[in-house]
Amino acid sequence: MTRREGSISVSTENIFPIIRKWLYSDQDIFIRELVANASDAIHKLERLDIMGEADVPEDTTYKIDIVLDTDANTLEISDNGLGMTLEEIDKYIND
Repeated sequence: MTRREGSISVSTENIFPIIRKWLYSDQDIFIRELVANASDAIHKLERLDIMGEADVPEDTTYKIDIVLDTDANTLEISDNGLGMTLEEIDKYIND
């Protein structure tokens, strides 16, 4: 499996009101969903590693980082689990 790193940034001015209105009635639920997605990404990579389908270094410490920057008015949630494929990004993000 080839690993590529990158980041996706979404302007909350455009997407957050839509997500809140149509998917979540409470901002806390939306944030909890993002953290759950990060946890799922870690568990998926762990399973693939156990099955021999991913090459994860033995000293890997899985983690989810949550960084609040009040000056920039941003909340960043990141993990070192399995990311999305280019096809998944095109299908779910860029479409």
